[in-house]
Amino acid sequence: LALAKKVDSSRTVVIVGFGKEKVIETINAEYSDIEFAIQSEQLGTGHAMQQTAEALSGFVGDILVLYGDVPLLSAASVIALLEAHRSSNTKASVLTAIFDDPTGYGRIVRTADGKHLDRIVEERDANAEIKAIKEMNSGIYVFRAEELYPALEQLQPNNDQKEYYLTDVFRILIEQFGENAVALSTTRDGIEVSGINTKEQLAELEAEYFRRHAA
Repeated sequence: LALAKKVDSSRTVVIVGFGKEKVIETINAEYSDIEFAIQSEQLGTGHAMQQTAEALSGFVGDILVLYGDVPLLSAASVIALLEAHRSSNTKASVLTAIFDDPTGYGRIVRTADGKHLDRIVEERDANAEIKAIKEMNSGIYVFRAEELYPALEQLQPNNDQKEYYLTDVFRILIEQFGENAVALSTTRDGIEVSGINTKEQLAELEAEYFRRHAA
């Protein structure tokens, strides 16, 4: 939420689900201008974004997608993503990073010339060739609202988890508008887009946070 304010977001909508009462209470104790969208069933990231359609009905402009479990993400990287998105005049943009071991993350599959996004493949849906790719999907995106919501309506749970993947929006946009529909922005600081799924990862990133913010 602090990062969203640093990059001058005009509105902030938080998607909440499990434990939403505590999350809303905690946020409202510090922020007075946050809007909420409820995801009653957890049916994937695409389904989560679908829940914002009512709150953002009629909104025209760019929608920045951030996650609550990526604590080291910097404003500089987000601003670079926004600048790449706007200078390219694209429908959507993706922040990527190069990891020596990207296990657990979705992979960025580029076009043959390496300049454009072909598709994003979740690890559990990837074959050995795609798993060998070291460029990972951070999950940090920018979408033009005018194209995002029509694409969200086309999502289907055709994957191993039977979920609605937000990443499928990129495939839909590329099919509709061509390979120039999506811009890629890569951060050199891979750890800043690391997510947290275990207590061990939380401890590692907490230690890195305090190292970076030491007096």
